[in-house]
Amino acid sequence: MEHTTTLTQHVNASPEKVWAVISDIPGSAGTLSGIDSIQMLSEGPYGEGTRWKETRTMMGRQETVEMWVSETDPPRSTTIKALQGGVDYTSRFTLNEREGGTDLALTFGAEMINPSLLSKVGMALFGKIGMNMTRKALSKDLAEIAAKAESL
Repeated sequence: MEHTTTLTQHVNASPEKVWAVISDIPGSAGTLSGIDSIQMLSEGPYGEGTRWKETRTMMGRQETVEMWVSETDPPRSTTIKALQGGVDYTSRFTLNEREGGTDLALTFGAEMINPSLLSKVGMALFGKIGMNMTRKALSKDLAEIAAKAESL
């Protein structure tokens, strides 16, 4: 059982500037108000295998999730993965140049690994609520990425 959502934000900046923002993991806590802190687990420039711990507060609860870059094709796309509580999360950013700017699309997916009947029922009942909250948070992230890229 998988839940996916895609959001797109037009950014008045080049794909290279947008890429510079989304690939700056150490600086993302300063760009995105939804992130409390970032702890880098790997060294070197952004690329496949880059790992970090990201702490966010959602619904009044602080959660830290280990994330990593699974694919990258600068400055066109990148895929970030996380595993948390039996759920496989995928975030894919796609950058398309358009009208002197960039269309930044974010596809977010959550897939349960070996779900029990109870967790399937829970996902069916609460999945929509969770995805609505997730869409709001992701929409805010995209707006903040756009603002940062446009200020570069």
